[in-house]
Formats: sequence, structure tokens, C-alpha cells
Amino acid sequence: MSAPTVYDVAERAKVSIATVSRVYRNPDTVRSQTRERVLAVARELGYVPSGNARGLASRTTGVLGLCFPDYADPEVDNPDNDADDPDHMLYADEITRGMERAARRHGYALLIAASLVGGPESLVAKVAGRVDGFAVLAQTVPTEDLEMISGRLPIVMIAGPREIDQLDHLQVANDDGEYELTRHLIADHGLTRLAFMGGGHDSPDASDRFRGFQRALAEAGLPVPGEPAIRGNFTQADGRAATARLLDVGPPPEALVCANDQMAVGALQTLERRNIRVPRDMAVVGFDGIPLGRVVRPSLTTVSQPMRRLGDTAVELLVERLRDPDREPRSIVLPVTQTHRTSCGCP
Repeated sequence: MSAPTVYDVAERAKVSIATVSRVYRNPDTVRSQTRERVLAVARELGYVPSGNARGLASRTTGVLGLCFPDYADPEVDNPDNDADDPDHMLYADEITRGMERAARRHGYALLIAASLVGGPESLVAKVAGRVDGFAVLAQTVPTEDLEMISGRLPIVMIAGPREIDQLDHLQVANDDGEYELTRHLIADHGLTRLAFMGGGHDSPDASDRFRGFQRALAEAGLPVPGEPAIRGNFTQADGRAATARLLDVGPPPEALVCANDQMAVGALQTLERRNIRVPRDMAVVGFDGIPLGRVVRPSLTTVSQPMRRLGDTAVELLVERLRDPDREPRSIVLPVTQTHRTSCGCP
């Protein structure tokens, strides 16, 4: 059975070929009702928009893709900062660096789609027709779109739960990493009043880390909260604001466990402004192991995940799949390490 074409979508949706093209390339120029009808038909038919139809058919574009949400951090990603400054490399930057190096090693270029402007369908349109396969970070592309595209292109999911069994899947030991770090605060520093700064409700990684936090509290016989004390959106600005809210509603905890390093850095900034000394008055810890954690003061205790290795492994899985399309899907959990620095009270 041949792959559906733009002509098939246009005929079924009762629109012109130009309208189908605009839905994917410039969705704001199409009425919402028409746009939704075209997208529904495309999903039903399994249509993948192609920027290079011949490359899509032959799998010879020589390009791999990476899709991730554009959680820009204005504290780091601004014109005053050097984009190549290794101290300002963030989570997605590190994964990208790992993918770039591995792709080059295998003779591929890397295409990055990091903006959700125009919706997830426009993100898929930017990538799916121009690559031989691509890696997708969790919560970037709707599951139904991934299922549709996976029939035509190899896909590796990075982070989050394994929602689609037939896809290769990569994640790190989020639960265990946060459990060990929380145990360190309790057992080695004697802290008993701990608060967790979570990510958004839709963040699977943050949810896994919160479960590890809960497990350590339960094991120590401490009260176990049902929800994070505060939430942010993984940026320094959110970390600052969430910490201020926490301080405004009651006595400060002895330790603030943050779902990622960027929010932890923001927390350090708010605590300094409030004259709360870290770690003497409150310990602060993060998760990720971004280079910025080494240079802030006090230096940040964290769970270091192998971000570049995630990118490298994603490419290896894609290359394996391109060479052997029928192999069994793989699910890999990469280990994390504890990095104890000054912000928790370690020397």
C-alpha cells in the first residue's frame, strides 16, 4: 500500500492542495475549523508532510532530527550571554551536543526543531519530511502524531514514560536519583523538614523525581506530602518566584529539593535576597548536573544525569533501526550520579 499523499488529504478533507500545504507551513493563515479538519484527515490516513518527498521515500536525506519543547530561560538565553559558553549549557543544549557529535561520527547532519509556535503539528512538519529518523523529548509531540509518523520513520523517545511500545525509549533513573539525594539530606545532614519544588503537572520526569523524594521521606518515617510544596516551569525565573511564594506562606523548610538545576539556581537567588544563608539556614539541591551548578555560589549539590550520553545513545538507536528496521524495540534506563557540593552542607 502506497503512502498517502497531499492529494489524498486534500480530496478527503474537501480542500485544495494549497490549503493542506498552508496548514502545515503557515497554520495561522487557515481558519481553525478547516485546519482541524485537515489535521484529522491527515491523522486518519497516516499522512506525513514532506519537505523532501524523494528523501522521505528513499530514507537518504543524511539528516537526523531532534524535537524538544522550547523552554527558553531568559536568565541564560539572551543576547548578552555567549551561546557557546560551556557554563551556560542547559539540559536540551547538552543533549543536542551529544547528538551532534554522534551524528557526525555516523556521517549524519542534525536538524533541530525547538519551537512550539504554531502548535505541535507545525513542529512535526518541520522535521518529519526532512530526516531519516528523529529523537523526541517527552511532551513535545502528541502521542497520536508519533504513532502515525513511526510507521514511516524511526523514532526514539527521550525521557518520560514509555507510551508507545514499538518505539525505542531512553530515560534516566529519575526516581532512584532523587531518592538517594533525599536520603543524603536526611541521613548525612540530619534534615527532617524538606520541601519539594516540582515542575509542571505534565512533566513525567519531575513526577518521577517527586516519587523518589516521597519514598525517601516514607522510609525515614517523616511526613510524606501528596503534592510538591511549590511548582515552577524549570527556569531560573520560576525558581525565584516559587521560592518567594514558599517563604511567604510559612516558616522555611530546612531543605529545598528542586526538580531541576535551573529552578535551584533561581531559589539560591531569592534566598540570598531574603538574607537566608545557604546551607546554614536552608540546604538547596537540584537535578540535572548542568555546568552552571558548578559556578554559582554556593556551588549546587545535584543529581547528575548523563545528558550528552542521552543524545549519543539516541543516535546509536536511530542508526541501529535504520540498518535493521525489524529489530525489537529497546528501552534503556541510564544511571545517574550524586554530586555533593556546598549547597547541601558538604565541604
